[in-house]
Amino acid sequence: MAKTIDLELTRAEVEVLELEARLRVVPMNDTQLSDALKTALAAKKDRLVKLRTLHAAAGRATTSDKEADKASALHAQRRPPLKRTVPQRPQTKSGK
Repeated sequence: MAKTIDLELTRAEVEVLELEARLRVVPMNDTQLSDALKTALAAKKDRLVKLRTLHAAAGRATTSDKEADKASALHAQRRPPLKRTVPQRPQTKSGK
């Protein structure tokens, strides 16, 4: 059962990352899509939190503390979100 929970947890993490990426590229005037993605993201994050606690509880019950810390550290690592930047034109010197 622990492997099933682990696979489900991994898939849930991927789904959250995909929704976050999709939310970053929503057109500014599409509020309906933005609201729907935010709602879905909130639901997926809630599910992910539940799966993480379930996975941590299953890990503590079957493995030693050292192995459980190692397993939970693998899921805790995430890249920070990308920051949006607006490209700037290079400043040209005026030849007056």
